[in-house]
Amino acid sequence: MQFILATLGYVADPDGDRILMIRRDKRPDDLHFGYYNGLGGKLEGHEDVTSGIRREIREEAGLECISVDLAGTISWPGFGRNGENWFGFLFRIPEWTGTPFSGNDEGSLHWVPKADLLAGRVPMWESDRHFLPLVFAEKPRPFHGVMPFRDGRAQSWSFTTG
Repeated sequence: MQFILATLGYVADPDGDRILMIRRDKRPDDLHFGYYNGLGGKLEGHEDVTSGIRREIREEAGLECISVDLAGTISWPGFGRNGENWFGFLFRIPEWTGTPFSGNDEGSLHWVPKADLLAGRVPMWESDRHFLPLVFAEKPRPFHGVMPFRDGRAQSWSFTTG
């Protein structure tokens, strides 16, 4: 089984109460159109995952990451528009420098209260509600999850913690 390797990062404000999210609102044909999501994307062939998330945050938000914390990994078999398999490395970004862009080619950037993300008060993939509590846990532990998709919907969710 082949996977598309990707990163997904959650940039926190200095107080840790808000998270910089992208609202995918630029391309109506976007699989994520209308949803809020963390920042990130596909790894390039020469990159390790930490270099990849740093590049993606720089490109998508104009920020330089001072520190990145691996929150966990998720295998998303069947997630892509044509059933592609994705494997994601999820990061918390607690320290950074710069001024965030207002948006990019994929959408507009917004500081969203973490409580609203965890309570599901923000339009996002329904499946994100399963793993975001692990990403933002008070005492986080790395997790490794599997979330198979079929026809654009998560079929199940399982995980272990390290």
